[in-house]
Amino acid sequence: MIPKYTIEYTMSFKKHAHASHYSSDDPVALEEFIEELLERGLRIQAIKHEGLDLSKHDFDKMVKTAGGMLASKRICASLGIKPEEKHYRFGFAA
Repeated sequence: MIPKYTIEYTMSFKKHAHASHYSSDDPVALEEFIEELLERGLRIQAIKHEGLDLSKHDFDKMVKTAGGMLASKRICASLGIKPEEKHYRFGFAA
């Protein structure tokens, strides 16, 4: 059975690159994984839904959502504020 979502990404080392993938049937878990890839600066090669590449629009939307999640966490950590205050001050979801 094909997983609902698959991300293909690359980890680069000094002289080598290692291609890998992550699969999930849960779109929230997928966004959280994309958030971790963004945080670590790993290259995202493709995001697939049921074996087919996402459209550019859907790909960008998913990456934007994960980027917002990452920014939100960083704001809370850097300013020492709670998610509720972050929402009130900066408009990110609580």
